Amino acid sequence: MFQIDVMSRKPVYEQLVNQVERFILTGIIHQDDQIPSVRSLSVELAVNPNTIQKAYSELDRRGITYSVPGKGSFVAPDAVWRIGERRRSKLNEFIALISELALAGIKKEEIIACVEEAYQEREAIQ
Repeated sequence: MFQIDVMSRKPVYEQLVNQVERFILTGIIHQDDQIPSVRSLSVELAVNPNTIQKAYSELDRRGITYSVPGKGSFVAPDAVWRIGERRRSKLNEFIALISELALAGIKKEEIIACVEEAYQEREAIQ
């Protein structure tokens, strides 16, 4: 289920955080589902357990997961909403990118077509 790109410039713990968030958003894992233990994921991916723990701590900090002592980590009931709110903060970056594209001569229709394509892909997943 999880995959690490060793050639990526993105740190392994960030790759894991992003994958958990994507699994939640696409419905692969749901609220109150248990995510793999640090030890099992460490063995599966051949990654240092401290790296896995760093990713899980970040997920806890963001409110995406919660921990139950002696049981493990679970997806928070409002994880989808929290991820959405965090991503919503990127709208300003999106606006800046669109402005750059417009300055470069990219037509509004082409940008809108790209947005529509992204939403069609999302609908296909659901």
